[in-house]
Amino acid sequence: TNARIEAVNTKIRLITRIAYGFHDPHALIALAMLTLGGYRPPLPGRN
Repeated sequence: TNARIEAVNTKIRLITRIAYGFHDPHALIALAMLTLGGYRPPLPGRN
């Protein structure tokens, strides 16, 4: 089935709505990478 692809498409649409108003499309790409890519950057001050 296409359930997994449709779920990712829905998440990308949601991220696009969240990123509305950003001046740079790279911000949308960064939000998608953080949300869907599994990348967890280390936060400052946390071990």
